[in-house]
Amino acid sequence: MSGDTLTKPEASAMQDILLAHLKEQRRGRRWKIFFRMLIVLYVTGITILMFKDVDPKTAETMQKHVAVVDLSGEISAASNKGASADHLIRGLKAAFEADNTVAVMLRINSPGGSPVQSAQVYREITRLRELNPDKPVYAFAEDIAASGAYYIASAADRIYADPASLVGSVGVIMSGFGFSDIMNTVGVERRVYTAGKHKAFMDPFSKESPASIDHVETLLDDIHHEFISAVRNGRGDRVKGSNEDLFNGLIWTGNQAKELGLVDGIGSVREIARSEFKTDTLVDYSYKPNPLERLAGRISAEFAGALVKAAGGDVHIR
Repeated sequence: MSGDTLTKPEASAMQDILLAHLKEQRRGRRWKIFFRMLIVLYVTGITILMFKDVDPKTAETMQKHVAVVDLSGEISAASNKGASADHLIRGLKAAFEADNTVAVMLRINSPGGSPVQSAQVYREITRLRELNPDKPVYAFAEDIAASGAYYIASAADRIYADPASLVGSVGVIMSGFGFSDIMNTVGVERRVYTAGKHKAFMDPFSKESPASIDHVETLLDDIHHEFISAVRNGRGDRVKGSNEDLFNGLIWTGNQAKELGLVDGIGSVREIARSEFKTDTLVDYSYKPNPLERLAGRISAEFAGALVKAAGGDVHIR
């Protein structure tokens, strides 16, 4: 090489370097496009899942079948749980609206939970029964159908249980803790500032007042009365015994519940489908939240739970 002039071999080598550089740049751009397309496909798939609803279009739904909706676990407003009113109502509506459904079966395995969620599902079952008188609704107690779960079951045309099922527990509970004596022992002073005379009546670090206790008991009695009325309206004269005998919070086996009129008979979903509707075809219409819904529900539920705990407790019909 002399001065600024490249020799032929040097020029060829430089050209090879530039070409290699250009190829590397093109390869890098292709990978960027590829990964961007993957991200777009991923986001699109997640979006579809978010808006996907119950739509069990299978060969089984094209023939006469019994629709099954599961009520499993604690009844809660949390959307990441199957036993929320929103999810249960979605499943029930899909079951009733299916053309070839001959009956709707609510399969229950729940200890109860939120009185509000339970009441919403109860009213929706009542509404759907009125709109679809040709599609009976049966409730089935598996291991347990207690409290709020039994509240919901009482809206059905009939209730069935296994002999060893646990049924009943018609009562209301509100629980919390009191730490005022411990604070006095360790010498900690509680300072609470409120606007509203009774705003801190559930504060676990303060002494209970007779007025607060009376108010809480009034709340629980009112919810209990609504619960009893729902069961009485749903079961009618099949229920045997006084309110004090039946609706005192006790729980019974399936056999005992049958004697008391809390259930109509002994049997499972499949057994009743065969004996009354002459079919073995069961189609699950239970609403299944997608992963994003479960995550969002968990975050909101934990936040709401923290607020409730900060207030001193929550209410369950158990």
